[in-house]
Amino acid sequence: MYLVDSVSGRVIWSFSTGSPIYHSYHAPINNPKDNVTGLIECGDDWELIVHDTHFGKTRLSESIADYVAFTPTVTKEGAVVLGSKRSTVFEVNARTGALFRSYSVSDFHDNASSVVSSDGDGKRVRTAKNNELADPAQLSSPQFLLRIFRTDYFLQSVGPGSGLVLWTMAVAEFKAVLLCQHNENRSDGELMLPSQPDIDRFVPGQEGKMMLPLPMPNSVPLLPQKVSFYESNDNAVVLPQPLMEIAAPEKVGPNRAIEWLTGLPLILFTVFFGFFIFHSLGVKNKVVLKEQNNELSSKSLPPPKKKKARKSGKNNIIVDKQDKHISLTDEDILLADGRRIGKLFVSNKEIAKGSNGTIVLEGTYEGRAVAVKRLVQAHHDVAHKEIQNLIASDRHPNIVRWYGMESDHDFVYLALERCTCNLDDLIHIYSDMIDNPAYSKDQYSRILKNALRETETNDIQYLWKANGFPSPLLLKLMRDVVSGLVHLHELGIIHRDLKPQNVLIIKERSLCAKLSDMGISKRLLEDMSSLGHSTTGCGSSGWQAPEQLVKGRQTRAVDLFSLGCVLFFCMTGGRHPFGERLERDINIVKNQKDLFLVEFIPEAEDLISSLLNPNPDLRPKAIEVLHHPLFWSSEMRLSFLRDVSDRVELEDRETDSDLLKTLESSAPLALGAKWDEKLDPDFITNIGRYRRYKFDSVRDLLRVVRNKLNHYRELPQEIQELIGPVPEGFNDYFASRFPRLLIEVYKVICKNCKDDECFQRYFRYNN
Repeated sequence: MYLVDSVSGRVIWSFSTGSPIYHSYHAPINNPKDNVTGLIECGDDWELIVHDTHFGKTRLSESIADYVAFTPTVTKEGAVVLGSKRSTVFEVNARTGALFRSYSVSDFHDNASSVVSSDGDGKRVRTAKNNELADPAQLSSPQFLLRIFRTDYFLQSVGPGSGLVLWTMAVAEFKAVLLCQHNENRSDGELMLPSQPDIDRFVPGQEGKMMLPLPMPNSVPLLPQKVSFYESNDNAVVLPQPLMEIAAPEKVGPNRAIEWLTGLPLILFTVFFGFFIFHSLGVKNKVVLKEQNNELSSKSLPPPKKKKARKSGKNNIIVDKQDKHISLTDEDILLADGRRIGKLFVSNKEIAKGSNGTIVLEGTYEGRAVAVKRLVQAHHDVAHKEIQNLIASDRHPNIVRWYGMESDHDFVYLALERCTCNLDDLIHIYSDMIDNPAYSKDQYSRILKNALRETETNDIQYLWKANGFPSPLLLKLMRDVVSGLVHLHELGIIHRDLKPQNVLIIKERSLCAKLSDMGISKRLLEDMSSLGHSTTGCGSSGWQAPEQLVKGRQTRAVDLFSLGCVLFFCMTGGRHPFGERLERDINIVKNQKDLFLVEFIPEAEDLISSLLNPNPDLRPKAIEVLHHPLFWSSEMRLSFLRDVSDRVELEDRETDSDLLKTLESSAPLALGAKWDEKLDPDFITNIGRYRRYKFDSVRDLLRVVRNKLNHYRELPQEIQELIGPVPEGFNDYFASRFPRLLIEVYKVICKNCKDDECFQRYFRYNN
C-alpha cells in the first residue's frame, strides 16, 4: 500500500498488506484439444472474465463479491467451484505511515486478537490477548488514523470424479476511512476523507504495483483542503470510499468549526419538521412512562384500564391512545425492554443470529418462557414450512417444541422451547472448563457451568473420561441427536442443515439434546426416497454432504453425513474430520478426511467412517446408527460377547463352518497378538485350572469371557478384584487389552447371522 504525491509521483510512505492482490492459476493442459472451460480471471478493468469452450472469453456482470456469495456452484461439465472470503483491517498513522494495528481472523474458534502497535520511535510491538483487545490508551492512538480495509476473495474449481484442482483465482479489494480525533466537541461519528475520483492505476517509479481506485458518489463534497494528514505540503492521494456518510460534525480545526456549526440549526429544524409532519399524518400518539424495570417479568402483563394510560410501576410502557375503546391485549404494546404481539411477548435480549435476517430473542408465550425466532416477512414460506414440520415432529423428546406463532407487518415470530445453549457452545465452553477449572469468561458461561452440575452431588458432569473416551453423559447427548434424527426420517422429513449450532441443549433431570432450525428441511411425499436435482436451499458450509455441494440427488443420507461430522465434533472437543473451516467444503468434495483423533475408539472410527462414506447408498440408516455398539452400555457389550460365544460353540460341531472361519480370520485385528500375553499371569493361571485354550483363537477368548462372566461369583476374591466388578470393571478389563475385539466380532455377526433370533435384541431395526 502506497501514499503517493499526485503531482510529482513521489512515494510518501508505504507498507505491506500481505499477499499479492491478484493471483490466478490453472492446471497444465496435456491435450491441446482440451480447454480450460469455466476458468475465471480478472480483466484489466478488474471485471470478471469467464473462459468458455464455445464463446471464448465472456465478461460477467457479477462482482467478485457477488460471485463468491453464490458459491458453491457446479459447471455443466460437473466441476465444483468453491469460494471463500477473508477480511483484514489495518490502522495506519496517516502522517507517517506507521502501522498502528492490524486485525485478521486466523481461527474462527479462537477469538484471540493480534495487535500491532507502534510507539513514537517507530518500534513495533506485537501483543496477543485471548478474547480482548489491547488497551487503546496504552497504544496512544495517532491524531489522524487511516483505517484500511482489505477483503480477499478466493475461487477454486475441483474436477468431477478426480478431485483435482483445475484452476484457482484470488483477488483483493480495498477501502479506506480517515478518522480525525480531537479532545473538544468530540462525537461518535467517523469522518471519511475521499480522494480524487480519477487517479492513475500505476504509480510512477513503482512499475508492477497497482493502485485500486473505488467509485465515489459525486454528491458527497470533499473535506476542506486545509486538512493535512501527513507531514508534507504536497497534495496526496487516499483511497476513495464507495459509501460516504458523516454521522455528526467533528472539530476539524479552529477555523473550520464555525462552518460546521452554522449548518446545525438547519439540520435540527429539518429533522424536527419531518418528525412533526410524520406524526400529523396519522402516527399514533403514545404516552411514555419513565420508570423502567431492569429485568423482564416471566408472567404475562395484566391488561390495563381503557381510556388512559396508567403506570405499571416498573415497566416503561408506550400505550396507544388513538382509540379509547381498543383493549391493549389486541394491540402491540411497545415496552422499554421488548414488545407484546398477541399472546407473545418479545424482549430485546438477543440469543442468537441466523441467516437472511433471522434472529432469536428471549420472550414469553402465555406465561411460559420461550425462545422467539423472528423471521422477516419475505421468508414467510420458510416459517410456514418450519411450522409444518415442527407440528408433525415436536411431540418427540429430542425435537424442540413449537408453542405458537404471531406476526406483524415486518416479521413472523415463532415461539419455541427455550433451551440452555446449543451443542457448539456446550462443547467449546466445556473444553475451556476442562483446561481451566476456574474458567468463567462471562455470565453466560457461568450459567452454563451451573447447568452442568448434578442436582444432588453438585459435581460437574464431565463429557470426556480421563482416557479420552466419551462419558455416559456425552454418549447420551449424541444418542439424543440420533434419536431425533430417527424420528424425523420416520416421518419422511430430511433436516438438511444438521450441525452443532442447530442442536439445542436443555436442562431437565439431566442434559438433553434436541434438534432445531428446520427452516430448510424437506418432507418427502409418500413412496418418495429423494428430493431430486432441482431442490432449492442448502445446508451450512462445512457440514453438507458431497451430493449437496454438487447439487445432486438428496436423500435421507445427507443428514447421516452431517451426523458423522457432528459425532466427530463431539468426541474430539470441537474438531472437524475435514479440517479447518475454510478448507472443509473442498476436502468434502475430494473425500479427504482425517479420523486420527478417534482411531483409539474403534467403535467410533467404524461408525463415523461409514457415515462419511462419499457414496450415500453405503451410509447406514439413522435407526442402524442408534443401535451401533458405540452407544452400548457395558452390560450390553458383555451380553453380546457371551451370546456370540454361545452361537460359535454350536458352529464348532460342524466341519468347515463359514462363520467360524470368518471369526478366526479377524484374529490379527481383534487380538493383535496371542491373547495370553495381554492378560495378567494370575488370571491365566486361574483359567488354566479348568481347561486348555488356544491363545491365538478368538473363539477361545470369547469362551473365557463367557465362562468368567457366568461364574463370576465363584471366582476367588483376588481374581474378582483383578478384573473388577460386573459390568463396568469386567468390561473395561477386556476392552482395554483388546480394544478392537467387540467391533470386529460385531462385523462378523452382521455379515453372517444378524437375523438369528439370539441376536435380535442387538439388531432390533430389522423388525
